[in-house]
Amino acid sequence: MVDQLGRFAWYELLTTNMSAAAAFYGKVIGWAVEDASTPEFAYTLLTAGDAPAVGLMHLPEEGLRLGARPRWVGYIAVDDVDAKAVQIRRRGGAILVTPTASNIGRISVVADPQGATFALVSGLTYGQRQSSGLDEPGRVGWHELLAEDRNKIFPFYGELLGWQKAHAETGPADLYELFSAAGQTIGGMLTKLPSVSQPCWLYYFNVDDIGAAAKRVDAGGAGSSKVQSSCPTVAGSCDVPIPKGLYLRYREPGIRKALSDPPPRNSIGPRGGVMSLHRAN
Repeated sequence: MVDQLGRFAWYELLTTNMSAAAAFYGKVIGWAVEDASTPEFAYTLLTAGDAPAVGLMHLPEEGLRLGARPRWVGYIAVDDVDAKAVQIRRRGGAILVTPTASNIGRISVVADPQGATFALVSGLTYGQRQSSGLDEPGRVGWHELLAEDRNKIFPFYGELLGWQKAHAETGPADLYELFSAAGQTIGGMLTKLPSVSQPCWLYYFNVDDIGAAAKRVDAGGAGSSKVQSSCPTVAGSCDVPIPKGLYLRYREPGIRKALSDPPPRNSIGPRGGVMSLHRAN
């Protein structure tokens, strides 16, 4: 087991069709579906083995009225959500959902100073059984920030969460910045292309077989998938459109190649919601 403080500890999909989303992602990744609803609140757990992996909930009506689209949200575990929210505001970020009690713990949805959204959680109800391994099937194996300017945004996360640069020799001219939490490299940051409408976080989920997962995506009605070299830290990946404006990215790990070119135009869905997969070792 691993201390979750300062790490992504839970993930949720906000969707307009919970049952269809649960069926689609369950087939693609192999998650089992568990109803965790209350009389007041509809909530679905998708489990990997006997442990909850992610949650599904309805995209709030207020969000829909404001133009929000289905999207994945990553929750970072902290010891005091309220205090971190104050720090975020002082450092130029925004509080999108003020600290409040929820079915998964005390939470707040926030944005960094460049506009990328993420969430904070303390007293997490789910996800405590996650181990430190990043290659377990059905788990998140990588976190990636497409920033407005990755050089300028890194200090924000470093001061707020204690993240560190994984390679001390990385300089401002490098296109990709690996970062670590509690000594473990868990993701990377890069400056987004102009074609990407706004900064955002991407989350890569582990699968055993990229080719088989791509076929399941196609069979689920998401459109034709195409494997390509688009992620700067991996051997290959592919992005395919799926229902309700979300996108899927496949990731094949094992080869952490040096970055030579930024991701192509289609490396992120234009509507912000992205789900990513990579092969578990």
